[in-house]
Amino acid sequence: MGLLSGLLTLPLAPLRGTVAVAEQIRQQAMREYYDPGRIQRQLEDIERLRSEGLIDEADAEALEEELLERLLAGRELMEGGR
Repeated sequence: MGLLSGLLTLPLAPLRGTVAVAEQIRQQAMREYYDPGRIQRQLEDIERLRSEGLIDEADAEALEEELLERLLAGRELMEGGR
């Protein structure tokens, strides 16, 4: 039965390969999106823009809030994945 099912699903092999590649890309994107080091650098960039007067306080606070939420969500994902 394994040989028969293998032959019958052979036309789906390219699709399975594409799905596997898409899943790898998704996982890498999530690792980068939730990377604490990357978030820290973005927070530092916001602080620099604020100190240089290139961003107003309200925008800076909104961006910081978004980054902090992302940091917390990433931590929750990492703890849930263990």
